[in-house]
Amino acid sequence: MGIQNDIVKFNVGGRIFQTTATTLANADRDSFFGALFDDNWDLKQPINGREFFIDRNPDCFAVLLDLLRTGDLYIPSNVPERLLYKEAMFYGLIGHVRSAKRGPFDGNRLKLSKSVTGRAPGDGTAIRAGPDGGCCVAHGSMVHVFDWMLEEHPPLNLDYQRVNDIGWVNAESVLISACERLGRGDSGMGLFSSYTGDLRYKFNVVHDNQIKSYTAGALCFSPDYKIFASCKGRSNEYGIGVWDQVTGKQIDFFYETPGWSLGEADKLQWLNGTTCLLVATLFPRKDNCYISLLDFRQKSTVWSWSDFGAPLTVDEKRARDAIAMEDCNSVCVVNEYEDLGFIDLRISGRSVRWSSRSRLMKGKMPDEPCYPKLALHNGQLFSSMNDSISVFCGPDWVLTSRLRRSYGGSICDFSIGGDRLFALHSEANVFDIWETPPTLVI
Repeated sequence: MGIQNDIVKFNVGGRIFQTTATTLANADRDSFFGALFDDNWDLKQPINGREFFIDRNPDCFAVLLDLLRTGDLYIPSNVPERLLYKEAMFYGLIGHVRSAKRGPFDGNRLKLSKSVTGRAPGDGTAIRAGPDGGCCVAHGSMVHVFDWMLEEHPPLNLDYQRVNDIGWVNAESVLISACERLGRGDSGMGLFSSYTGDLRYKFNVVHDNQIKSYTAGALCFSPDYKIFASCKGRSNEYGIGVWDQVTGKQIDFFYETPGWSLGEADKLQWLNGTTCLLVATLFPRKDNCYISLLDFRQKSTVWSWSDFGAPLTVDEKRARDAIAMEDCNSVCVVNEYEDLGFIDLRISGRSVRWSSRSRLMKGKMPDEPCYPKLALHNGQLFSSMNDSISVFCGPDWVLTSRLRRSYGGSICDFSIGGDRLFALHSEANVFDIWETPPTLVI
C-alpha cells in the first residue's frame, strides 16, 4: 500500500472533521471512502486544503470515523443505533460495525441472541442470511425480509405461488423461485428490491424461441454474476437454467439427460475451484439420490454419483442433503440420523464412506420430520437435526458443539451469513439468531 499522509477534511452537516488518508484506507475498497483512492490505495489526487461536503448526520460520522481510527465502536447515548446502522450502510461500513459489535464468527462460541416470531400464517419453509446481517424467510407464497436490526421490510411475493427457494443477489436485491401457475404462464423467478418489495423483473425460460411457463427450484450464484436455477416445465424444459444477473436475460440451459434428475434439484452449489456446478436431487423428493458436477463450458457432466440400485435395506443411509468440500476433494452427505457420509470427488460412482461416530439420534423420525440440512462456513461443518444444529471441526470432522434452545420445535432450515446463524423452526413459525459474543465489550 502506497498510502499518502495527506490530511483530508470533511464538512458533514456543517461540522468539520479532519483525518488522514491512512485512517480512511482502513475502509473497504467498495466503501464511500474507498472511492477516493486508486488501485494502489494512493489518493487519486492531492487534496490538501480541499474540503469534502457530505450532507449526512455529523454525530454518526464521528462514531464511524473513530471506528476507522481505532477499530472500536462506542455509540453515545444521543446517537440512535438504528440511525447509525443507516449511516453505516450509506458509507459502506456496515461490515466494520458488525465486526466491532460481535466477535469473529465461530460455531463453537455461538450464543442465542434473539428469536423472532413469524408474522405470516402457515409454517416457514426456507430462511436465507443476507450479506448485511439480515435475513429473508419464506412462509408459503410470501417472503419476509429483515434487515440487520431485524426490522421488517415490505414482504415479497411472486404471483402468490409457493416459494421454493430464496437468494440474495446483493444487499439490495432478493431473488425468489416459485411454482408456476398452470394455465397462466406466471411465476418462475423474480428479482425484488429488498427495501421496497417492488418486483424489478421476471426471468424467462426460452425454448425454440418461445417463452415457456416453468417452476423454478433451487438457486445459486457464481462470482461472474450468473444465476443458476433448477427448472421444470410441461414439455422438455427440464434442467438447469442460467441467467445474467445484471440484465435478467437467459444465457444458457443445461437440459436433463434421460435417467438423470436435474430439473427437480434440491440444492445447487457453485464450485470456484473447478468452475462447475454441483446439482443434488435427494430423497425423498425422488426415490433415489442423484448428485453431479456440471461443466457448462463443455456442456458435460464431469462427475456423478447415485444410489440407484442400492439395496432397499439401507434406506436409512439415503442422503437427505449434500454439500461439496473442494478442499477435501469430497462431497459430504447426511442421512436422517445425522450420520455424515463422504464421497470422493476424484472418482465418479464411488460409494459413500459413512461415519457413524456423529450419530446423535437413534430411532425413527418424528411424525412431521424436518430433514437435516448442511452448511460449510469458515472451515466448520454444520448439520441440523430436529431441534438442534451440530458443529463439526477438524480434518476428521469431530462433533464439537450443539446449538439448541429449549422450545420452538424442529428446525426446517438454517443459513449462515453476515456473521450470524439463522435457524427457522417449522412448528412454531419462529426463527432464532445466533451470534458470536465479542471477546471485549466496549
